[in-house]
Amino acid sequence: MEEERKETAVDVTHDDASSEEGEVTADSVMPSRSRLGFSFSAYKMPQRNPKAFTTWETLLLGYQSLGVVYGDLGTSPLYVFSSIKLEEPTERDLLGILSIIFWTLTLMGLLKYVLIVLQADDHGEGGTFALYTLLRQHLNFKSEMVMSLKSLDSDSNLKFHSRRSSITSKAQKFLEESTIAQKFITYIVLLGTCMVIGDGALTPAISVLSAVQGIQSRSPTITQTHVVWMSVAILLVLFLFQRFGTSKVSFLFSPIMILWFGFTAVIGVYNIVRYYPPVLKAISPHYMFYFFADQKTYGWSLLGAIALCITGAEAMFADLGHFSKGAIQLAFCTTVYPSLILSYAGEASYLIKNPGQLSTTFYSSVPEPLFWPMFVISTLAAVVASQALISASFSIIRQSTALGCFPRVTMIHTSKNHEGQVYSPEVNYFLMIACILITVGFKGGAEIGNAFGVAVIWVMLITTFLITVVMIVVWQANIALALLFFSVFTIIEGVYMTSLLNKLEEGGWVPFAISAIFIVITLTWTYGRSKKAQYEAKNMIDRKNFEELMTSTRRVPGVCFFCTDLMNGIPPIVRHYTELIGSVRNVTVFVTVRTLPVRSVLPDERFNIGKLGQSGVYRCLVQFGYMDVHSMEGNEFAESVIAAFREAAEDEDEKKMLDAALQDGIVFVLGRVILRMTEKQGRFRQFVINNFYRFLQKNFRSNVATLKIPPGKHLQVGMLYEI
Repeated sequence: MEEERKETAVDVTHDDASSEEGEVTADSVMPSRSRLGFSFSAYKMPQRNPKAFTTWETLLLGYQSLGVVYGDLGTSPLYVFSSIKLEEPTERDLLGILSIIFWTLTLMGLLKYVLIVLQADDHGEGGTFALYTLLRQHLNFKSEMVMSLKSLDSDSNLKFHSRRSSITSKAQKFLEESTIAQKFITYIVLLGTCMVIGDGALTPAISVLSAVQGIQSRSPTITQTHVVWMSVAILLVLFLFQRFGTSKVSFLFSPIMILWFGFTAVIGVYNIVRYYPPVLKAISPHYMFYFFADQKTYGWSLLGAIALCITGAEAMFADLGHFSKGAIQLAFCTTVYPSLILSYAGEASYLIKNPGQLSTTFYSSVPEPLFWPMFVISTLAAVVASQALISASFSIIRQSTALGCFPRVTMIHTSKNHEGQVYSPEVNYFLMIACILITVGFKGGAEIGNAFGVAVIWVMLITTFLITVVMIVVWQANIALALLFFSVFTIIEGVYMTSLLNKLEEGGWVPFAISAIFIVITLTWTYGRSKKAQYEAKNMIDRKNFEELMTSTRRVPGVCFFCTDLMNGIPPIVRHYTELIGSVRNVTVFVTVRTLPVRSVLPDERFNIGKLGQSGVYRCLVQFGYMDVHSMEGNEFAESVIAAFREAAEDEDEKKMLDAALQDGIVFVLGRVILRMTEKQGRFRQFVINNFYRFLQKNFRSNVATLKIPPGKHLQVGMLYEI
């Protein structure tokens, strides 16, 4: 009991952040065994065949994807034409705009995303981070990178790890040897993910505003101020409802979007037949040249508004993990693409006869008997579009946290059946406040569209760059084809971007401001983690001193799981702990939680174990994928680890010792490390570590909470690292 009281005496408050889980620099790991006792060098995974979907399953998933994936892209007809500021547009102007919209949807939506980008998944996961982790599986990045994810030889045996080619190309060799190139790719990924989060704040604002503004065309007494505050009310309800999870309302999403696509397509056909039947001749690209010949540089400036027609295309790839490629491709080709073309063609037909209605195109083109039903459907569809980007923001932050490049936030799983459905209160309220400030601050003006377009096009440019690298490194495609892909889409997206950059002062700065907030947090967090890792690697206890320390320290009954970031070595805080406590448990396990750049790690691949010479002292590498839940809840974790050690035990005495220690109770020990940088490192770095990084430690969640360690079975030991 005396020893127990000594251990409890060093317990500290659990609100402050403690040492981060994740991997640090290590050149090797000791001979290890999986949970089943096999050597990883001989551990053979079953043949990894992709899941085959039946026709019925593909059709069902395609139907469901309409409500989750295509809300943003599908509702773009609400605001594209009305965002174009053109006085008295001529027939040739409108046909030119329609031609640009058609070829943008065809080249960027159909060709780029549906036929090419969707092929670059990480075992079913999509998005910017999935591209990055796919590259990390094929390239050995330097250990000092922003996201330190050093690979081990055993990683290639994991089920969800891609097979590396035995042929090393010149490009692959260059990327593995160039720290500058690796950092550039990493920073590009961080910018892309931060831009998507900015998209999560802008999509609800522009979608809901555009839907609500329709009421002005039928009620002249409704002012823009009324529209803004009605939109704010809807946005408040939308964000406050997030805590219940998308599963509560997701069953309504697909029927709503089916109604939306059906109504807009039918109304489009009606307007084509009634107002201008030959409108589809705008498919000919020469109408684009007419448009720019007539409008000259002003036509170029309007591209920022026209770019809104492709907003949401990135969701096809980002939400790939919830569906199959075939389902997303089927839904786009059979429903989304034809519906959008008919809707835009119908709006253009209406405007050719009613050019003065450009600012209220969508609702003005709706036949009078269908106005109120369409208003309700539009508002519901706008909510669906908003939900998709909000949920994507939650998932991105979750992946960032798992990969160790963002402080821990609360992550609540809102569905027992779908692992990817999560909710973060902190992220949700940040997006809510940002969205409302954008809506009220810009008063529902064109600035929101400018900001929205900037965010979307930047994400697309970054995706183009990363896909090109994937083509060269992973697919080992012909370099000429990869450069052709890069050139074509960089030119198209670059032209759009040059137009949008001209709008920086008119709202285009917003996504950069949001991205800057998240990038500063990310860089500060990863810099602090890297300094902590460097200190521990430099000051770790060598084997001789460790054996002397364990021999001279009194043993008490039970199992101690000592959590450390070092995969290969003992951190200095262990000596500090033994000096404070004066004893160690009969079984002491040094646990390192490691997040791999793969979507998931199977339970049988979870543990990588070894013995540290001394009797009763072990190492355990616990491996998770970036989509896995880090949990040590209940007794399952402890029992599983001890079971793995029993299977690897050398004799019956060792097995009895392990069983007895488990019966005597367990304790988890975590280090609460405070970094303090001296002035010799420079005042700026000193400020970053001593102020900002420490602020993040204190105000974000600790790994006690994120690892879900059993309550009452953990203690934290504080130590100051002077760097």
